[in-house]
Amino acid sequence: MKGGVLHCRCSKCFAAPPKRRVKRRPRLLTLLGLPEDVLLYILECLPAVDIQSMRDVHPHLRSLVDTHSSVWARACFQDVWPSPENLHLFERAAECGNFEACVKLGIAYLYNEGLSMSDDGRAEVNGLKASRFFSLTERLNSGGGPFVWLFIRPPWSTSGSCCKAVVFDSLKEECQGDFKEDVATGALRGSLQYCLAKVLNLFEDEEKRREALGLLEASASHGCLHSAFLIWESKQKSASSDPGRYLQSLRQLRDYAARGCWDAQISLAKSCGQKNQFSQERTTSDLVSHVFQSSLPINKASIFTKQKGMNDTMRYILIDWLVEVATMKDFSSLCLHMTVGLVDRYLKLRSVPRARLQLVGIACMVICTRFISKEILTIREAVWLTDNTYKYEDLVRMMGEIISALEGKIRMPTVIDYTDVLSHIVSSDRGTLHLCSYISELSLLYTELSVYSPARLAAGALLLARILHKQALPWPAQLVECTGFTLEQLTPCVLLLHKKCFHDDAPKDYRQVSLTAVKQRFQNDLHGNISDEKVMDYSQLCALLGVSFQDTESPASSPSVADIHPFLCSPAGNKTKRRREDVLQEDRGSFVTTPIAELSNQEEALLGDFLDWSLDTSCSGYEGDRESEGEREGDVTAPSGILDLSLIHAEHAHCQDSSDEDTTNIPALPTSKLNLTIPPLKMAAENSSGYSSVSSGGSPTSSPNGPPCTPTPGLSNSKLVPIPFPQPSPTNFKAVRRQVKRKNQAQHSDENVSDVL
Repeated sequence: MKGGVLHCRCSKCFAAPPKRRVKRRPRLLTLLGLPEDVLLYILECLPAVDIQSMRDVHPHLRSLVDTHSSVWARACFQDVWPSPENLHLFERAAECGNFEACVKLGIAYLYNEGLSMSDDGRAEVNGLKASRFFSLTERLNSGGGPFVWLFIRPPWSTSGSCCKAVVFDSLKEECQGDFKEDVATGALRGSLQYCLAKVLNLFEDEEKRREALGLLEASASHGCLHSAFLIWESKQKSASSDPGRYLQSLRQLRDYAARGCWDAQISLAKSCGQKNQFSQERTTSDLVSHVFQSSLPINKASIFTKQKGMNDTMRYILIDWLVEVATMKDFSSLCLHMTVGLVDRYLKLRSVPRARLQLVGIACMVICTRFISKEILTIREAVWLTDNTYKYEDLVRMMGEIISALEGKIRMPTVIDYTDVLSHIVSSDRGTLHLCSYISELSLLYTELSVYSPARLAAGALLLARILHKQALPWPAQLVECTGFTLEQLTPCVLLLHKKCFHDDAPKDYRQVSLTAVKQRFQNDLHGNISDEKVMDYSQLCALLGVSFQDTESPASSPSVADIHPFLCSPAGNKTKRRREDVLQEDRGSFVTTPIAELSNQEEALLGDFLDWSLDTSCSGYEGDRESEGEREGDVTAPSGILDLSLIHAEHAHCQDSSDEDTTNIPALPTSKLNLTIPPLKMAAENSSGYSSVSSGGSPTSSPNGPPCTPTPGLSNSKLVPIPFPQPSPTNFKAVRRQVKRKNQAQHSDENVSDVL
């Protein structure tokens, strides 16, 4: 109280200003406030276009992008192709060591795709630029073998300038140039010399082949392992006559296998499996066993995690169509297995719309035929095989996407590789080998079998073939010692192979016709019509293996109607009717279908806007077809139009192989668009040809087999006796006690092979 004045605490009397509490705002974490290493990591994960946009946002970001080459070296160019607008981004990334940018620039300049230039001097200019980026590609290619020779291999143009020849000459000059030699430069020169030798070996000229041998020797001196193996392979026939030289050559082969050459490992396993002087050594079984035990399963189920909306049936349709193409073009089983492996590995890495699944499949087959076959599948033929669903440039760009995504790793172990080794270890009659190959190709169709490694699948296929042909001792001790797989360990694999290949029904198309391209592939004299052979049922197999039939039957998980496609459309010609022309054009991107027939009103009401099967005939795919100068000028055969397959199949026309150099008629090949969507409930069948269109008369035939071999008696259908389990001597092989479901962590690496050797 002051001066007799009483103050209260009300708002009128108490005039003292209240003390205000200042709330501190939390510090906002911005992109520029992040640590430099974190910010750099974020920039490295961005696509190239976004990196350029981030560079223009702030000077600090511009400084990071300009001073750190790792940002451009790791930039992603997925689904982006070089064009005049983004050429500076591709070139900058290529100079910084971006593998994907180098691959796509080399292919773009070689095929003149995306970077259009005038015809005047186009081959020389594009060839020199393509050579530069192919050289950078091989410099960055550390994981896989040299592969740029795939794009410059024959056929070349016989008249005028050829871009492939320009690239070849430019790479040859680079190899002959005088510059300071170091480890990286020597490795690059060895890889380029290997590519040049592979190209020259494909010519019929004897002088060029001698030049190729000289390049291989020079490449091997620079440390190229693939060249050293090819030289060893060329000298193997002459060395087999002299025991001393033969033993020395096998020691060289063992050295190449220890350094990680897969072809050398397979050749060594075959040599060890044969009865020769080297195979008598104690380590022989361990060498072969290591090759089989180091094989790891490829989890194909992860494909459906990456590919939203894709299921087993859609993959089955794609692989079945690839088998049909391989049959009509007479491609080898190795080519088919490599193609399917390439498709699965790419689908595990990149998300692909359903409308482009067929494009991925045919692009992988084009790559694999160039890698292992003398007769290739040209880009023009591949476009024609898809019934002009895709254009020439679509296929060229997809090849670049696949090569860059897989980092140039094309050759990987397949079931066929291990099957060849098994055929050298134990002798089997021709019918058993055909049945084993038949089962191996059937295994490509089912993702459930991917839980087993390729080596185990090959062993299971051979064991199942020997059981079905009633061999007295289906899995002898020699196979146990050389593979490391006992009969007990292979029993689950054998049962699943039989269940999938012979017990379960194959998916059917809309006409209730099973998709059996693999079966039709083996319905010829070359394979002894092995697919028509009647096999024992599943219960008999269980009794022979001593397994209870009830134990093997797990509760079947019945997929819903939405997951199973009960009516699967098949390849059709170009004379089919158009459907639902009123549907928006942008809806077509989510389907790969074939126009078959008009939809009824009931079907349209049920399906709504889900189906759009109109065929845009303007997407020809032949305009601007420039795979090579030789093709553009008519040096290779190509279809003049789409054949009416219904007439061809009605007349049972026989197919003939086409050549890239002869001007002959194009054979009747399965041109089609694949239907991977849910088909209508009821459709007419008279407007299409199905997967069953491959008649037995259309299969390529060869010289007939010899007299059929009588299988070894020992198992009768009247009385089922369980198969004895052979036990090898524990002193020679200690791995037979391993459990059935153990997971082998070994890899095909230099260290693992060298430890065994």
